[in-house]
Amino acid sequence: MLNTLSKRAQLAPAEVTSIRTKKLRWLCAVAISSLAMTLVAALPTAAQVSTGFDQWTPASLKQYERKLREDAATDPHHFAVQQIADFPADSALLVHREADGPPEWHETQVDVFFVQSGSATLLIGGTLLQGETVGPHEKRNGTIQGGARRKLAAGDVVRIPPRVPHQVLLDGAPEFNYFVIKIKGY
Repeated sequence: MLNTLSKRAQLAPAEVTSIRTKKLRWLCAVAISSLAMTLVAALPTAAQVSTGFDQWTPASLKQYERKLREDAATDPHHFAVQQIADFPADSALLVHREADGPPEWHETQVDVFFVQSGSATLLIGGTLLQGETVGPHEKRNGTIQGGARRKLAAGDVVRIPPRVPHQVLLDGAPEFNYFVIKIKGY
């Protein structure tokens, strides 16, 4: 200790400041490294992310194509749907149409369409006349009076609010494929 004090006494003030600066930099580097390691350790692991997480790649969705086409070929409405996930607040579906869909109305769900292929016209809004209740908070069939028409093509994304009538019309296109997220609880 005495030896350290006598060395400091021999150092110029600038040298003492330089040594203190180096020590402070070293302490800061240690603190930053410790913080970084703590943050990395706090990142969610794969197991933590998996609860409620799902990912669908084009390759993973492709496995449903043949079955949807086969189902649509035997369906009187030339329509097929495959639910690929169901969570408490939302669900995911793949839809394949080879003909116009019926008018739809969902009281408590939002539909978000991600158009995969084909083209169609979305008739949206207006008033659903003579719709039939087909399930809780769900009507289909009948006709839509008024409304607006929106052209849809691959890459388009649309959000349809609850309580808004809508209908997919193919307008002569051979098929229309889309991924749907249904958001529940509105």
